[in-house]
Amino acid sequence: MKITGTVFTALKALKRNPTRALLTTLGIVIGIAAVITMMEIGSGSSQSIRSSIEKMGANTILVLPGASRRGGINMGSGSRMSLTPGDCEAILRECPSVGAVAPVVSANNYQVVAGNINYMPAQIVGTAPEYLTIRNWEIGEGRGFTEAEVESRAPVCLVGSTVIREVFGGNSPVDSELRIKDTAFRVIGSLKSKGASMMGRDEDDVIILPWTTARLRLTGLKTGSASSTTSTAATSPGALYSGSGVALYPAPDSTLTTNTLLVPKFIHIDMIQLMASSPAKVDSAIEELTAVLRERHRIKPGYTDDFQIRNSAEFMQMLTGTSTVMTNLLLGVALISLIVGGVGIMNIMLVSVTERTREIGLRMAVGARSRDILQQFLIESMVLCLVGGIVGILLGHGAALLVEHYLKWPIASSPQAVVAAVAVSAAVGLIFGFYPAWKASKLDPIEALRYE
Repeated sequence: MKITGTVFTALKALKRNPTRALLTTLGIVIGIAAVITMMEIGSGSSQSIRSSIEKMGANTILVLPGASRRGGINMGSGSRMSLTPGDCEAILRECPSVGAVAPVVSANNYQVVAGNINYMPAQIVGTAPEYLTIRNWEIGEGRGFTEAEVESRAPVCLVGSTVIREVFGGNSPVDSELRIKDTAFRVIGSLKSKGASMMGRDEDDVIILPWTTARLRLTGLKTGSASSTTSTAATSPGALYSGSGVALYPAPDSTLTTNTLLVPKFIHIDMIQLMASSPAKVDSAIEELTAVLRERHRIKPGYTDDFQIRNSAEFMQMLTGTSTVMTNLLLGVALISLIVGGVGIMNIMLVSVTERTREIGLRMAVGARSRDILQQFLIESMVLCLVGGIVGILLGHGAALLVEHYLKWPIASSPQAVVAAVAVSAAVGLIFGFYPAWKASKLDPIEALRYE
């Protein structure tokens, strides 16, 4: 028999008992539907994690100050004040794998006043213009501040959409004025909304301003050695160089004291945020900046770094790995149902072989070969599985859409999963249908014709 004739005969045999064929494919339908649903939910969660980390800044590397000890007590990260703006310049100059660098000064827990509105934003960040590139911030209206404004300690700032809503009532904030501490800042631009981070923090509840302005006008200067710091905000030299009662400098005029900001030679920053030039160069960028900082901080071989390095690639790998483990676990459970469905098909096909023993014997008696019988039953089994696979794909995608609509979970369609589901369906039909087909092909025609 030709293969087309075999296929026609197999389909005709399945039509004889459509209810049994439908119930036989039910196990495959459930298994494939579960696989497709789990794959789409798993892919959606992985893409959501990746998108959240990209919002935080693609290829971002964070350099934090080290910890100091006082009286045998570890004061925690950031207490050592070991990073300076000069480190940023050196990293950008000497690390070819680094694309952009920005110093960061945190000025949180300050109230913002605009008119009769009093508001405390979640973040007040002092930084450089490159920070917007590193963190993937986009200007919605107005402009960003320039390097010249950083050097001149200009009282300008950018505001996020949450601040616009809470402080300015949703109106355009550009050229408006707000006061932080005792300094009036002019809003020169607004930031496009980012939404919440993966940790649930509102990324738009932020004010970004030049780091020099934040350090000198808000948080105060932080100078001194790695183990001790002195903090002053817009103050006079006498406060920094107080001695034993002997004045090192003449007492300044009151107007000069109020309007002049002292800029000492060494100003420490809270952290350095930088971006590797490409995802593949994150590891090499970390190696290069580690070497540069150890050399600049005069750290001898074998001694501990006075800084800490964090990068989003590690975080992404951890979260993506967790998501992959959960997806594979659920996928394994779904595959078990596929195996159960395959066993059901084998069982029904064995019953079919028993019921159609005389038919098999008659076909062999009129010239059908064992190969033809084998092909017929294999095709019946594969048709059942392929039909079940197609229905399962449709049901699985529908179930994923319901999950997205009602539970608000992210999903992502995967053509590879659909192709794999069809291939698995055919494989299940081939594997679990082979034994019944082989058993049918080995029947003795004479014994088969005499079977009751």
